[in-house]
Amino acid sequence: MTFSHPTPHTPIRVLIADDHSIFRQGLATIISRDPDMIVIAQAENGQQAIALFQEHQPDITLMDLRMPQVEGVAAITAIRATSKSARIIILTTYDSDEDIYRGLQAGAKGYLLKETEPDDLLNAIRIVHSGRQYIPPDVGAKLVQRMSNPELSERELAVLRSMAQGMSNADIAAALSIGEGTVKSHVNRILNKLDVSDRTQAVIVAVKRGIVSL
Repeated sequence: MTFSHPTPHTPIRVLIADDHSIFRQGLATIISRDPDMIVIAQAENGQQAIALFQEHQPDITLMDLRMPQVEGVAAITAIRATSKSARIIILTTYDSDEDIYRGLQAGAKGYLLKETEPDDLLNAIRIVHSGRQYIPPDVGAKLVQRMSNPELSERELAVLRSMAQGMSNADIAAALSIGEGTVKSHVNRILNKLDVSDRTQAVIVAVKRGIVSL
């Protein structure tokens, strides 16, 4: 009688990218306690995350949004440019609809907040590893809201960021090398798209949605 040997178990290989050392270590501890997972590398900035992904080709990458050198969305975009099958989960403290939209649009397959319970994190890793998306209901609701909002053009975004810095129309015109009348037209379109009546409200809404930061 012959006996077949069981197939050796291959754990899910995880790359962690976050600029806070204590958080990375805590995350690595939680993941390493699960016999089905192993942390293969840790990155402290976006540039390192891109390099370590290319070197290790992890099954799952946990990516923070705000990191030095290269921010999270740019890192996701760079990784996905060379590896369309990359399975990336955003793990961040930021939950504005713009952050969610940009992250998932860049190719992330999941979106979690750092307050997520450990079991939910491990479950998300398994779900994304299986080829599915992991988007919690509250994140999904914000994504739907964001997708229903009119898109701001690159020029409108530039004008809005300048408004958030307290610049006048004349200052914005000089900074962007456009006419002051053109700036006024952009401002009017921004107010219309954000559904507000003045510049101050526009900046408040933009900050709340994560379109600009102060």
